[in-house]
Amino acid sequence: MGTSELASDSGVPQVSGFTARTQVAAPASVLPPIRLADGTVEALKWLALVLMTLDHVDKYLLHEAARPLFDLGRLALPLFGLVLAYNLARYGALERGVYARLAGRLAVVAAIAELPFIALGGLAWGWYPFNILVALLIATSIIWCLDAGGPWRITLAVVLFIVGGALVEFWWHGLAMCVAAWFYCRRPSWWALAIWIGATAALYMINGNLWALAAFPIIFYAPHSICRIPRIRWAFYAYYPTHLAAIWVLSMWIGRR
Repeated sequence: MGTSELASDSGVPQVSGFTARTQVAAPASVLPPIRLADGTVEALKWLALVLMTLDHVDKYLLHEAARPLFDLGRLALPLFGLVLAYNLARYGALERGVYARLAGRLAVVAAIAELPFIALGGLAWGWYPFNILVALLIATSIIWCLDAGGPWRITLAVVLFIVGGALVEFWWHGLAMCVAAWFYCRRPSWWALAIWIGATAALYMINGNLWALAAFPIIFYAPHSICRIPRIRWAFYAYYPTHLAAIWVLSMWIGRR
């Protein structure tokens, strides 16, 4: 669940190795803004990757026997959603073509990842729902339409939300969470925060717990932390399908022992 744009393919000015913090719109309220150093964005992305991997190990190799891994795994999507939203909220993302590049990469890698994702099993009708990269792709497309503006684009965003939410992991809740996080990163507001938290809490309907909300202390502490983690451009694109394939191979090997 991120991308190169998730990792920070933004083309914004760099200051001492970190993204210039003026690149995210200034807050319009007393709510705390989210302004992250590039290394901190990378740290959040890798934390989410680790949590996602632990969750998949529990699900596919341990057959959901390690409840703590499942609970910790609930934090992965909110963290991925924040990283996606933050990078799309950077100044000039629309003009620089960030949306098109990100959507194209997500589409390609999501299609590749569907092979091991389906092979691992546990899906309705053998294929439903689509993997999390498809959810991030749809969220990106919705935000793209909202950022571009105009009646027909807003209508398209609504259609994408309604139809796409029925097809992907974490349903409409996950999409709403990403979109609300984008609104908040652009201009902090109480309504955006309420929808963001509400959509995250609504993941209870899927997760069966409220552990996803535990991501918020991390998210709002992150602006106060400067991590010096270098960006590896294609890391997430390679990691997501590769780790699914590796887990599938391990599950087949364990099953034959």
